Amino acid sequence: MEQHNNKKVALIAGAQGVIGRNLIDYLLTQSNWEIIGLSRRGGDGNANVKYIAVDLLSRENSEQQLKQLTTVTHIFYAAYQDRGSWAELVPPNMTMLRNVVEVVAPIAPNLQHISLMQGYKVYGAHLGPFKTPARETDAGRFMPPEFNMEQQRFLEAYQQGKSWSWSAIRPSVVGGFALGNPMNLAMVIAVYAAISKELGLPLRFPGKPGAYDKLMEMTDAGLLAKATVWAAESDAGTNEAFNINNGDLFRWSDLWPRIARYFDMETEAPLPMQLDVVMADKEPLWNTMMKKYGLQYSYAEVSSWKFGDFVFSWDYDFFADGSKARRAGFREFVDTEAMFLEIFENFKKMKVIP
Repeated sequence: MEQHNNKKVALIAGAQGVIGRNLIDYLLTQSNWEIIGLSRRGGDGNANVKYIAVDLLSRENSEQQLKQLTTVTHIFYAAYQDRGSWAELVPPNMTMLRNVVEVVAPIAPNLQHISLMQGYKVYGAHLGPFKTPARETDAGRFMPPEFNMEQQRFLEAYQQGKSWSWSAIRPSVVGGFALGNPMNLAMVIAVYAAISKELGLPLRFPGKPGAYDKLMEMTDAGLLAKATVWAAESDAGTNEAFNINNGDLFRWSDLWPRIARYFDMETEAPLPMQLDVVMADKEPLWNTMMKKYGLQYSYAEVSSWKFGDFVFSWDYDFFADGSKARRAGFREFVDTEAMFLEIFENFKKMKVIP
């Protein structure tokens, strides 16, 4: 793969996830980028995007599949492996990052930047109530293990003496489109709404009682892509971490009835339920709906119930201070309600939901 006209070469790990997909879509709108996407299942490439199927958990396979990537100028790391506990998340997610960085960085002489995708776990948001609004300097002030902080510490240490820089991007819950993604809240809501409507039920908030009126925020996947590239190319992003969020706050008590209206549904008082349990038997119904409405995706592809349960269990405020990025030059905003409705519209167009 030759490099022409100082073209920038983006290597995106986790190319099939909601973050990676939107990053690729954004880079395609920018000039002078060559794009290489990494994922376990590869992808259908074209003149603008090349996909490589690679098992990043295997050092041998990583070396075999990535050894030719000598022209990479930017690594955007957004790969993720889910596990059953916080401690179990550390080894696989550390291994994948190491295999990308330790294989590609030494053979890519023009490498300029490595972008690390994180989240509010760096503030202990996954453990319970945390300091809000969380600022970038609040990271790591809780009992480990936590893989995002381990990844950042590795990257900081590995970068010593190197010519490239790094950035750490910290979105809130990300809103966007990706199938088979374990962390897709918009998909959870859309499919839950579609099944509730098919059963003639109101759209009832399924989370913990205390979660309905707490302050929340989201991060639009398109906004996140723009911010990620901005940090990778801006001097202000050199060796810095940034919270990236839509810029507005909401409470489910206000947003949930608006979502119900979009689906032309009534809503009633919240009814706490574990979606992973109550939706476990709904595949036959979904199969019937696929035939009835011409839907294109299987129940397995559209199910992210565990993540929905996780988000809807937050009976504490969940937001961070995004002003550092704005002070540094990234000043874009997204209206969260409009983001949800746009995603739902896309789901309809793609025959994900009726």
